[in-house]
Amino acid sequence: MDRTQIDAQLLADCHYLGALPQSQVLLQRNAALPWFILVPDTRLNDVLDLPDEHSHAVIAECAAISGFIKRALGFQKVNFAGLGNVVAQMHLHIIGRHSADPCWPQPVWGNLPAGETYTLAQLREWQQALVKIAGLEPSAL
Repeated sequence: MDRTQIDAQLLADCHYLGALPQSQVLLQRNAALPWFILVPDTRLNDVLDLPDEHSHAVIAECAAISGFIKRALGFQKVNFAGLGNVVAQMHLHIIGRHSADPCWPQPVWGNLPAGETYTLAQLREWQQALVKIAGLEPSAL
């Protein structure tokens, strides 16, 4: 999947980190929480419409990102969602949460205050960790 195929709103809101075999990996620009977005390689809009084999592969990639958030970043809770109400293109949210985060216990949508942005060094560090942990094919940052 070519990066230019990702919805413009997602690209405006996120850093593009690279590609996994089934998905493109984005990171929400607001650094208040580690909020990853996977964009599966499909024209379908809903994850539950994917054929079983594709669905299992996409969910495995989401699980790899979740594992990174838990093990490498130290979050005990991960929220996972595929909404598509604003951006129709299938994209899956994987968000690290903890009881001291800025919108706990509410959902992040509509409750996340403006936060700092990631430094280039932080983006590169996480990108390289995802290369090792999940097999990310990194993009230029």
